[in-house]
Amino acid sequence: RTIIGFRHHGHKTRFAIQLKSAGRASLTRIDRTGVLTAVLITPDQSTLPSQVRSVRGFAELRDAPFAHGQNALCWPRGLPGDFTEIVTTLGPGEGVAQLDEARLLSLKLSQAGQRAREGLLNDLRLLRDQGLAPELNCIYAYPHDQKPIVYATDVYSWHADSAPFETATWLCTYHGAPSEGLPNTQARRQSDDPVLRDALLREYGGADDAGFAEFLREHGHDLHYATLHGAQPWSFGCGNMWRIAVDWPGSPVPPCIHRAPAQGPGSPPRLLLIC
Repeated sequence: RTIIGFRHHGHKTRFAIQLKSAGRASLTRIDRTGVLTAVLITPDQSTLPSQVRSVRGFAELRDAPFAHGQNALCWPRGLPGDFTEIVTTLGPGEGVAQLDEARLLSLKLSQAGQRAREGLLNDLRLLRDQGLAPELNCIYAYPHDQKPIVYATDVYSWHADSAPFETATWLCTYHGAPSEGLPNTQARRQSDDPVLRDALLREYGGADDAGFAEFLREHGHDLHYATLHGAQPWSFGCGNMWRIAVDWPGSPVPPCIHRAPAQGPGSPPRLLLIC
């Protein structure tokens, strides 16, 4: 299926409907179908906010509803293989390089690298079997918002995803710094800050009305947040697969606020699956 209208900041993901570490596993195995299965899962719930729920496998991750304020579902996993070897074999680059099966299969890898590659391919298949369109990216650096209107709206800013209908964001970091989450109770929407809102109104050049609300949506200003004093972000961890809530009409929970980690000069590339 394809989804149109999904606002996934920084990834520019577009789909069309035709008919869109926190915890860890102490052991993993590959079943006879080739699917990686985490067993003996022991997530450290003490490090996670109450809005995060850990699940015990892919089916539960897929089917568990967002409810009771929980807007982030995590399947903790300890994946086998050497993902660093994959990134090293890909070589230097810049920006965001999308990886397909052909590129992965062309890499000459050791047995440990091959195990890591099989894990990547299995995850791609798992999500595609659900009618999703996952992307596997090697991220050397996302573009920065060099000239923000009032405040930055790139993926390094705390933000939420949005869609005009029910959907969710799936992601997993395999290498490099993992994505980060922010408790909703410890965040404030940037466009709700009186000083920033006045600045946005001056940029808009009109009244605080429906047209201004559309201006905020058009430029993504309604999706970005600032931390409150004493905020305690959490790490998504490496190897864990996540399904997080987005902002859609009628959603029973608020969207999950998250961001890409800062990547400075010399930072290792990130290997990220997202859809």
